Amino acid sequence: MLLKAFLIAIKEIRRNILRSILTVLGIVIGVASVIGMVMLGDGTTASVKANIEKLGTNMLILRVGQERRGGPRTDNSAKPFKLTDVAAIKNQIDNLKAVAPDNSTGVNLIYLNKSYTSSVVGTNNDYFVIKDWKLKDGRYFDDSELNSGKSSCILGTTIVKQLFGDENPVGAKIRLKSFSCNVIGVLESKGASTFGQDQDEIVVVPIRMLQRKIQGNKDVKSIVISVNSNKNIKRAKEDIKLLMQNRRAIKVGESDNFYIRDMEDLLSSMTSTTKMLTYLLGSIAAISLLVGGIGIMNIMLVSVTERTKEIGIRLAIGAMESEVLLQFLVEAIVLSTLGGIIGIILGISIGYLGVSSFDLPFIINEKIILIAFLFSTLIGVVFGYFPARKAARLNPIDALRYE
Repeated sequence: MLLKAFLIAIKEIRRNILRSILTVLGIVIGVASVIGMVMLGDGTTASVKANIEKLGTNMLILRVGQERRGGPRTDNSAKPFKLTDVAAIKNQIDNLKAVAPDNSTGVNLIYLNKSYTSSVVGTNNDYFVIKDWKLKDGRYFDDSELNSGKSSCILGTTIVKQLFGDENPVGAKIRLKSFSCNVIGVLESKGASTFGQDQDEIVVVPIRMLQRKIQGNKDVKSIVISVNSNKNIKRAKEDIKLLMQNRRAIKVGESDNFYIRDMEDLLSSMTSTTKMLTYLLGSIAAISLLVGGIGIMNIMLVSVTERTKEIGIRLAIGAMESEVLLQFLVEAIVLSTLGGIIGIILGISIGYLGVSSFDLPFIINEKIILIAFLFSTLIGVVFGYFPARKAARLNPIDALRYE
């Protein structure tokens, strides 16, 4: 009986092929939207995770203020770090690979008749170890430059392109604010960061030079730390916390006026956010499946009206209500299932084109594909039941008289 109902359903769908195509269009668009959105979201999540892991999951960031819900906030009443804090962490904490101050500010750069505004970072040579940043040309800072705050700088490739073009900048002098700075090196290109920021738009200078000639004070805004192994991160965080509580004279029961973040925290926070957005977009796209279901119900009601006399004849010669109900229910399910299959193919194609356009990883989420397909089939069952029930409950005599 089920096979017979299926064959009749196929026959009816083929008889009104254009109407059938328009009927399943809502399901196709809904399933394709859900799969495409989730594929883009999963690709974005994977890209964010990969970019953060490039920074090194064994990196810690120590900052002034308190970390609160909604993100860290600067506490202006908290005293800033000093270079002595950097030295204390490096000398007193075990299992560390490198420790560097990280002061950043925007400065206008000038070379000949060209100018460019960029981020200038004051730090030491450990910064390049922590960030895994190699030199393309030139050299790192020597001890005399770091200790005296001599005006030397290392440029990112974007700065070189903007100010020097194809010219080799090593040995040249550029102006930072009102003083000149000798270019001693060029960093290898890193491209865009996780947040879309150009990492090569950077000028690195000795921290003492930045403090004396740009900041006008001896404050250190943040400290970046690299632990020699992931397994030692938790212990290192605890040791650094105790050391800073002691150095900053924080009493028992008082809140810390500093916080430590590791890349695992950032990785977890970013991936959970992108996943939440992915499923939010997927849920919004799923609404179109309901619209498609309403379309199926509408067309099936029209079909019942058109085939009223046929239904009356079947009931008059002995067909049971359950058989008529099954017939129209199968037609609705075939339409929604067909739309689901086409939607899956279209959704994967759209997702592939999308991730390729944004240079994201191509990830097929089998779970979402299965859910979208089952949901489209369920739509057929739910929205096809009411027209099918209407057909099954027709009075045979009234149906035979219908014109």
